Amino acid sequence: MKMASIQMVSGAALEANLAAARRLLEQASLAGAELAVLPEYFCTMGHHDTDKLALAEPEGHGPIQTFLSTAARELGLWIVGGTIPMATADPSHVANASLAFDPHGQQVARYDKIHLFRFDNGLEHYDEAAVLAAGHTPTAFTLTSQTGVRWTVGMSVCYDLRFPELYRQLGADILLVPAAFTYTTGQAHWELLLRTRAIENQAYVVASAQGGTHDNGRKTWGQSMVIDPWGAVLSQLPSGAGVVVAEVSREHLQQVRQKLPALQHRKL
Repeated sequence: MKMASIQMVSGAALEANLAAARRLLEQASLAGAELAVLPEYFCTMGHHDTDKLALAEPEGHGPIQTFLSTAARELGLWIVGGTIPMATADPSHVANASLAFDPHGQQVARYDKIHLFRFDNGLEHYDEAAVLAAGHTPTAFTLTSQTGVRWTVGMSVCYDLRFPELYRQLGADILLVPAAFTYTTGQAHWELLLRTRAIENQAYVVASAQGGTHDNGRKTWGQSMVIDPWGAVLSQLPSGAGVVVAEVSREHLQQVRQKLPALQHRKL
């Protein structure tokens, strides 16, 4: 089965972002991908954190969810919609939610980002908790490929990558990491953390990133990639919008886990 990691440089305009995402999803489909993963905030990288509040959608309704469902159905893809702002009971906060759709356009999973990013090095300051409500539930879903192979797909978002205990709970064959890593933290830790999560969980990792300079002046790291269970980078894109496609193999996954049965050796 082929998987596609989609990299974007999203701006503030929703319609332009959705149009760009559709073009990239079409490229993934033409390349033979069955699963395509969009980056965090694929639908908006606004000028202010509060811009997300205006785009918040209730469960099951709204232009962004309709876009994802329609694209999945029309392209015959499993699509994970990076993240979108979803309404909460508190109008001053939204959930940063990653939604998975099957090739029929049906939503099969929702994961709300659990770990909220805070960073201040004196030059850059981020505090996601100012407008985001943290999720609480680790989430995975079952993907059945066109050949009938079933894969357990574990969901996570960006800053979650620094918390290995989350990935241990998922018990997944494929781990998804849509992200918008800052240039500073991405340069230091992005690839290192991704390959570590693949190795310690003996799973494929699909990391879909924002990668470039955005309308709001923010610079994201990029380097979207697909990593195999041995920690090898199968394909990657340093920066700019594009599609990374790589093939995953159930046989290779089983060989890695049989050759070095670390998951069976766990004591905790």
